Amino acid sequence: MQAAGGQVTVMLCGAYLLDRSRAHPLMAELPAVVHLPARIGLRPELRAALDLLGGELERSRPGTDAMVPALLDVLLLHILRAWFGERSREDAATGWAAALHDPAVAAALRAIHGEPERQWSVEELGRRAGLSRAAFAKRFTALTGRPPMAYLTWWRMTLAARLLRDSDAPSSAVAGRVGYTSEFAFAHAFKRAYGRPPGAYRRHREPEADPGEAVTR
Repeated sequence: MQAAGGQVTVMLCGAYLLDRSRAHPLMAELPAVVHLPARIGLRPELRAALDLLGGELERSRPGTDAMVPALLDVLLLHILRAWFGERSREDAATGWAAALHDPAVAAALRAIHGEPERQWSVEELGRRAGLSRAAFAKRFTALTGRPPMAYLTWWRMTLAARLLRDSDAPSSAVAGRVGYTSEFAFAHAFKRAYGRPPGAYRRHREPEADPGEAVTR
């Protein structure tokens, strides 16, 4: 696209299919448009990802089909990291921008995401965060919008749905991956979260396409 002044603007677009019924709360905080000004020397990792992606799109080579979606993921993560980094530096930073940059809450989130199968307790997560049980629970809830155990269950069910949708692992194996020793207990929790048991979800669930969700330069 060429502007009136003769300057050329290149639009690079990529779209994602999102399960809007289980969107992560950090996605709800994103504005309709994320504007990251291009300044020389600013965010070199983001520029490098754009250059790599542009190169793959301009000239198809062996492996391009695998490289493009991987680079789109890298690009999206750099955009989110940059935007949340800007939010965290604001005096009134709240929500996930604050949670991800709070050392105590971030330590607990890393623990939950890294080992969702572990039998976590509020006390143990509090120790990871370096806080007492009560102080940790209050801080975690205030910043993430969910109590620690509610967030753990939410994350486990979100991960379970992904495994059911994207892998052939049996329901019993999925249950183990997300911390359930009883397949019955897992099926009950999953149905409570999604309205149908794991087997039915695997057979019928399709992610909802949202054409408005795109990465654009």
